[in-house]
Amino acid sequence: MAAGRIHQLNVSPGGVPKRPIESATVTPLGLEGDDHRDQKGHGGPERALCFYSLEQIEGLRAEGHPVQPGWMGENVTTIGIDLTGVEPGDRFLLGESVLVEVTRHTTPCKNIVDAFSDGDFTRVSQKLHPGWSRFYVQIVECGVIRRGDAVRRLTD
Repeated sequence: MAAGRIHQLNVSPGGVPKRPIESATVTPLGLEGDDHRDQKGHGGPERALCFYSLEQIEGLRAEGHPVQPGWMGENVTTIGIDLTGVEPGDRFLLGESVLVEVTRHTTPCKNIVDAFSDGDFTRVSQKLHPGWSRFYVQIVECGVIRRGDAVRRLTD
């Protein structure tokens, strides 16, 4: 079982950047206090949370992009766990009780353009740059998570 931790939790009333919070209740639709302006393209039970890692953000920053945690709409910014090979069906345990399952890689959109020095938000497209995409999860078990909680990738 691979493990890391939650570096940052991020919410917004709609849009990006999402701002950091210390803890959140996880419901079937995501973090309480988080919302989306575009209900067709974001949110819902199969896109309840969006994940990205601090390591990936730092890699993009090393390329000259001004991205920061929460700027790309992720709700959970992880640290210390490799997310580059994540696939639909993978499961993660957040903290002691929140269980999530990956549903898909995200499709980058113009809302995150400010995170990139050249405006090319396709830099985080799974099709064009495998391993650099954010991903969505559905909630299997609800609960409360906090900054610093363990993130465990579950394996068979």
